Amino acid sequence: MNADRNNNPFPLRFLELKRQIASEHPDFEARATQAWKEIVEELVVFSNMIEKEGTNYIPQANYADLEKLNAQEVDAIKQRGCVVIKDIVDDAKAIAWRESLREFVRVNPVEGFPVEDKQFFQLYWTKAQVQARANPNLLKATIWLNNLYHEKSEKKSANVDLSIPLSYADRFRIRKPGVKWDVHPPHIDGGSIERWEDPMFRKCFEDILSGEWRKHDPYDLKGRLEARSSLYGRPSQSTVFRTFQGWLSMSETAPTQGTLKVFPNVALSNAYIILRPFFKPLVPEESAEILDPKNWEIDLESPGFPGIWQRPGEGGWAGPHPTALSHPHLLLGKTMTSVPKVNPGDAVFWHCDVIHSVEEEHTGSEDSAGKSIDVVLTKLGLMDTF
Repeated sequence: MNADRNNNPFPLRFLELKRQIASEHPDFEARATQAWKEIVEELVVFSNMIEKEGTNYIPQANYADLEKLNAQEVDAIKQRGCVVIKDIVDDAKAIAWRESLREFVRVNPVEGFPVEDKQFFQLYWTKAQVQARANPNLLKATIWLNNLYHEKSEKKSANVDLSIPLSYADRFRIRKPGVKWDVHPPHIDGGSIERWEDPMFRKCFEDILSGEWRKHDPYDLKGRLEARSSLYGRPSQSTVFRTFQGWLSMSETAPTQGTLKVFPNVALSNAYIILRPFFKPLVPEESAEILDPKNWEIDLESPGFPGIWQRPGEGGWAGPHPTALSHPHLLLGKTMTSVPKVNPGDAVFWHCDVIHSVEEEHTGSEDSAGKSIDVVLTKLGLMDTF
């Protein structure tokens, strides 16, 4: 692969980057090849399981019970990389925020899309948004989520406090029923080519790159605090480390009604995404044999990073945006799973590395409204790096 999905050629320095990464890990070709085979086989098992489990596989917890969850329940949330937290905010308050936002966009000229019928709004600092970010229950929930992270190394950082959440300004949507929505296909936020190109970001995935992918811990802070997720200044690319992304529901929204979909196994998807640029298929992408690991080989000869691409006129790189062609073993048609029904005042959170999307269809009869509430920890003394 020498060009992205828009036929923009990958720079030759990306080939040098791949070779540099390989040189940093002893016996890279053999270890990566064995890891690739294991990951592909594990994805088959996972896809069959999630196809049967469906929405029920997504963890749910009541806000009032967060501190009472047992170790098995917490481990399930961490392994799946997502959770629906019920009743964080009173229904009436969440609905009042929705109506406040609806009135604001009605009387004010605002940016949003689709341009001809705005439903996703480029607003960050309305009264309702600020009130939501400052809500005591939401702040406590974000502290709980931050504390799912840890530092495995013996040398602990003195520059991080998991008990002090920071507010992150983000947008909201009030999506109308019956409108097709194809602007949020499966993707990962929080860094594109930077996952490989930035040395500190790359440290987050060193167990994968060394072939010991089962040791990969997505909740280890090693590398996360210093990682640069925006090397190119691309518009809308966050430079802040968000432990979790999330949104607060301001409406009743069920599967098929424009809700969130996730790939609910963050360690497994990380392993596949990170190793994917180092392998190429020996059969056509459309071949029925594409899923057989025997039909793949190591690739240290091309600059391609599948799923990474350039947005016209923006510069820098977007993605990862896995597709059925670029990342066939993810079996996205089976594995992208809608979150359970949410009511006003419920919130959905997902780990920063989780592949996620928004349902294209909205079969409900009412607007699907959500306000982004992302989770940020405090880096003491390092505020200038944000």
